[in-house]
Amino acid sequence: MPDSDPPSSSDPNNPPFDGKNLPVPVPQPREVARDSESWIGRALRALFGWKPGSIRADLTDVLDAAPGESGFSPQESRMLKNILGLRERRVDDVMVPRADIIAVQQDLPLGELMKVFQSAAHSRLVVYGDTLDDPVGMVHIRDLHAFMADRASAAPAKPTRRKKPPPAGLDMKAIDLALPLSSARLVREILFVPPSMRVLDLLGRMQATRIHLALVVDEYGGTDGLVSMEDIVEQIVGDIADEHDLDETPQVVRQPDDSYVADARASIETVVAAIGPAFDVGAAGEEVDTIGGYLVTRAGRVPVRGELVPGPDSFEIEVLDADPRRVKRVRIYKVNGQRDKSRDTPRDPRRRIEQDNAPATAPTGTTKT
Repeated sequence: MPDSDPPSSSDPNNPPFDGKNLPVPVPQPREVARDSESWIGRALRALFGWKPGSIRADLTDVLDAAPGESGFSPQESRMLKNILGLRERRVDDVMVPRADIIAVQQDLPLGELMKVFQSAAHSRLVVYGDTLDDPVGMVHIRDLHAFMADRASAAPAKPTRRKKPPPAGLDMKAIDLALPLSSARLVREILFVPPSMRVLDLLGRMQATRIHLALVVDEYGGTDGLVSMEDIVEQIVGDIADEHDLDETPQVVRQPDDSYVADARASIETVVAAIGPAFDVGAAGEEVDTIGGYLVTRAGRVPVRGELVPGPDSFEIEVLDADPRRVKRVRIYKVNGQRDKSRDTPRDPRRRIEQDNAPATAPTGTTKT
């Protein structure tokens, strides 16, 4: 029988097995450990003398240190922190809510579409069928511009009596502004994503498909919100304002009578920073993010214009502007003295009008004289 034992390491004709004589060299344990460590880890260990561990945790510790000690500028530290925090963010954390989506119907004439682009100051608009819950895609302003330029530069089918050629060779009268958007075939594909999707996953999908706009849909197919690539980038670098963005007015403005007029989309933190710690919404602040959401929670419905909703402590909130879907603008003021607890329910002006117009009736068991 042939000897099945492995060759002895002392035999010069049979050197010990080291994996180097195979067609593909087998890395030794030390080589595997060395290669598994990224260059970032080796650089950070060399700079800060760290031991092998979680690079993410180590980098977080560096960013939490004083600006002069970390070696990063305040702006670099802020952006790096935003990048690290982006892994935990979901699409519903960065999306534009449904009520703020600017969209157009697919049969909208091109002339009206131009007006919407002018007022919206967006380069892309969502296109829908019957309602926003029936989206069909998006339209890009560059496609609209190219379509109009192509139509204006096309040679007329019949000779015209024009003595001079049109400027730049573009005959704007050749453009049919009454043509529906769907007939112009300008609608592009749009992404559909769930609200639970990770922001980084959506960013990768946008890069792969080259579609920079995504509709957020719920489990029933309804539209919840909208996310653009710019919304994701702003999570890292902060708000991006271009030459078309108007200067935003403060979301909470103090009035001469010491009341505060606020945009209903203002966050609870912004309102508290403007009014003071006395405006403490308590546990309600964990359920909603905006002052408008707080009002809906307090009222149990969308309050109507002119309605008074009791706020925290002795504050009351008046609805200045609202539609059936959301509150738009409110006034916050403090009631003189302690508020009557019996008034801790929203006062609907419609109910007050009905009560004022109701006929007077005498109590049961009494006689009117």
